[in-house]
Amino acid sequence: MVPIAELDRLAARRVQFVLFDIDDTITEDGYLLPEAFSSIWKLSRAGLACVPVTGRPAGWCDLIARQWPVAGVVGENGAFAFYQVDGTLERLYHPNAGEPAAAAERLAKLRAGASARFPGLRIAKDQAYRLFDLALDFAEEEPKLDLAYARELKAYCESEGAVAKISSIHVNAWYGDYDKLSMAELFLRRRFGFDPASDEASVLYVGDSPNDEPMFKRFSLSCGVQNVCRYEDLLRHPPRYVASKPYGYGFDEIAALLLALRAD
Repeated sequence: MVPIAELDRLAARRVQFVLFDIDDTITEDGYLLPEAFSSIWKLSRAGLACVPVTGRPAGWCDLIARQWPVAGVVGENGAFAFYQVDGTLERLYHPNAGEPAAAAERLAKLRAGASARFPGLRIAKDQAYRLFDLALDFAEEEPKLDLAYARELKAYCESEGAVAKISSIHVNAWYGDYDKLSMAELFLRRRFGFDPASDEASVLYVGDSPNDEPMFKRFSLSCGVQNVCRYEDLLRHPPRYVASKPYGYGFDEIAALLLALRAD
């Protein structure tokens, strides 16, 4: 990882899409920081398509797509994208996500097994608003548990045939061959005519945790806020650039530099 200050002016000017995680990328301690939200507005007003790419649930994504200055939102680690067209909310589901009812049945079994295997297991409080995944809380609420525990949860879910990823707060598990990257590219293709073979340089991605790794690996303009450094031992593919500040302050730092380089 190199400092974000080394971002190249020509590379910055090729950016058309700013994709970013939510928790601990634009938030701190669960709160959306004003600096980060203001930066999203500034990026959008500068003509850049902003797209949160998050593990958060469908219920949250419905609101985000309607009320934030974004071109759309990818949710539940790539199960779907919600976006508005002429004031109407549209929903694009990943073809490998299956049907919500079938997903719910399989996830209920996984939840029961995990609860038996891990006494005191905490189901994320936003689980009621999810369609396609199971979110297991290890660090969103107190007491915050360590990454060793999160790794055990991940390994268990994988042993049951699920895909599992560690975020900064949850272990998310689902059934289906998809992730943040595949859905983000599908959304950009459908909505904007994005060509994955030739338009890679038009995307800048900002994240903070291991579930952002597919995005870090794919995009040359991948950025981490400073707190991504806590996961260096877990990341085989870290972001290319890293901010000097953590959380939403780091996102604001990256956005400000991007806009400054594009204005010069």
